[in-house]
Amino acid sequence: MEHEDGPQPVDWTEGNWSRQPVRVEATPTGDLLVEPAASSDLWRHTSYGFVHDDAPALLAPFPAGSAVEVSFRLDYTEQFDQAGVLVRVDEEQWIKAGVEVSDGQPQLGAVVTRGVSDWSVAPVPEWVGRQVTVRASRAGDALTVRARVDGEPWRLVRLAPLAPTASATAGPFCCSPTRGGLTVRFTGWRRGPADAALHD
Repeated sequence: MEHEDGPQPVDWTEGNWSRQPVRVEATPTGDLLVEPAASSDLWRHTSYGFVHDDAPALLAPFPAGSAVEVSFRLDYTEQFDQAGVLVRVDEEQWIKAGVEVSDGQPQLGAVVTRGVSDWSVAPVPEWVGRQVTVRASRAGDALTVRARVDGEPWRLVRLAPLAPTASATAGPFCCSPTRGGLTVRFTGWRRGPADAALHD
């Protein structure tokens, strides 16, 4: 899924916050520390019966034919703590993907929302303490989400519909639905051309 020209870094200042975090701090090494508000979340209706749209996300334009990558350190441990990449069309159409703590362990997954949300997860306990990268690639009528830890091979997380004409933004997000005090260390934000194909 790599390209010869490769993804290029995006400066943190290029994005706009969907919701302002409690705290944002750029480190001397170029990381971004983000503390979301207590009880922040992204979800619409399904099973839980509520609508939450208050997670902080640092978003920039995400045109068709492009890809975005977000990297972060997986060092959080509380129920439903989460970080990753958000692709947003509007309040009823969005996709979030990353690692969320659920049932006592980190889970690699995605929520696809088109009026109502769905959710898929797969446990990744071996990723604890390591750098996770989530990549969302937009080509044709689809968004392909992949993820990996450190330099390991990409794993397919989700293939979801995304209209080629939709105006979307994308970038890093985090939230902590069950507590306050979470701080996520984002280590990178990159963009480049969309993946050439779904399969190698």
